[in-house]
Amino acid sequence: MNSKATHKPDGNELFSAFGRIGLLSFGGPAAQIALMHRVLVEEKGWLSEKQFLNALSFCMLLPGPEAMQLATYSGWRLHGILGGLIAGLLFVLPGAAVILVLGSIYAFYGSVPLVSSLFLGIKAAVVIIVIEALLKVAKRALKGVTPWVIGALAFIGIFFLELPFPLIVLLSALYGFFRKGDTQPREAMPLPAGRSLLKTSLWIGFWLVVWWLPVLLIGAFAGVPILTEIALFFSKLAVVTFGGAYAVLAYMAQDVVNQFGWLSAGEMMDGLGLAETTPGPLILVTEFVGFLAAFYEGGFLLGLAGAALTLWVTFVPCFLWIFTGAPYIDWISHQPRLERALNGITAAVVGVILNLSIWFALHVFFTEVTKEELGPITLWQPTLETFDGKVLILAAIAAVLLLYRHWSITPVLLVCAVGGFLLDYMA
Repeated sequence: MNSKATHKPDGNELFSAFGRIGLLSFGGPAAQIALMHRVLVEEKGWLSEKQFLNALSFCMLLPGPEAMQLATYSGWRLHGILGGLIAGLLFVLPGAAVILVLGSIYAFYGSVPLVSSLFLGIKAAVVIIVIEALLKVAKRALKGVTPWVIGALAFIGIFFLELPFPLIVLLSALYGFFRKGDTQPREAMPLPAGRSLLKTSLWIGFWLVVWWLPVLLIGAFAGVPILTEIALFFSKLAVVTFGGAYAVLAYMAQDVVNQFGWLSAGEMMDGLGLAETTPGPLILVTEFVGFLAAFYEGGFLLGLAGAALTLWVTFVPCFLWIFTGAPYIDWISHQPRLERALNGITAAVVGVILNLSIWFALHVFFTEVTKEELGPITLWQPTLETFDGKVLILAAIAAVLLLYRHWSITPVLLVCAVGGFLLDYMA
């Protein structure tokens, strides 16, 4: 249990906390969720453990970047719609600005190796941050034999068998829903006050207009086919992709490179590398793709338009999902069967975070990792000769500072970033 008393922050506190999260949200969804848990649950005490895990389980069910949606929900929980907008935008905009600058440099000058060197230490620290978060979340969420079995099966299913994440979530939820529960009977909780089918439908309609009006106007009046193609493709991506950024990337890369020919495979991987070493959700790689696709078609100004449009159709749907569904999360968690379904999803999420943690660690410690398939089993095989000893040193430093000295994340990231720069350029 969190020892801090849950309280509601004022606007300045909210802006400061989520600004910090937005600036420090390196390393993909596992690390970003860990950072939010540390700030919002452990340090500030603004959300309880149960509220955080229930919201995380709900966000994992949604298409799009679950970490950004979790930030939006947390802001909504603390300060309503305005709080949700502040939290969601602060989570995205710092990274979006960095991606735009780096993407512009890339478009004019090619790759940017200095960026990889500067963030070498940050990536090493992120591995330890994820491990720390995994241990904490598992300790709280996996109570009893059944949740451990669900988490283990989820990990095996997604890491070794490459089962679709929505299928894993669905099976975990169904098992929790239909299994014989040990929850004590409780009085039925009414639907959230002020919520009705009509109001919910109107709210959905409002956000659909916000989402699609710019797309329709650009299609009707801009006369630039590439912008329409970008808007339609990334709008579809926002709806049909589940499982977070890593699930999105494989689907997106295939179409961007093979179907549309907007980028080469090498450029796609460079964009992913930039997104992995900058703050914000990994799905910001879509901004890099939209910028370059439009840049190659019509230069820098069209590239700016492509980047802005990509951000719009990628993240506005997140506000639609959260602001429509968030008021019902507590109601869902109060229903015994639905609560057990959410508990099943939460257990599966631990397995998924473990999958992301190992995948990320492999790609940080080794510069070359290949995918091997043995029948239905998938194995990620690192090339041992490509092991980076500098990362091991930096990860060891981060482990001492985080796990034993219990430093906060900010100074650890700074120390490791400086260390990475020194090791890479002055050794």
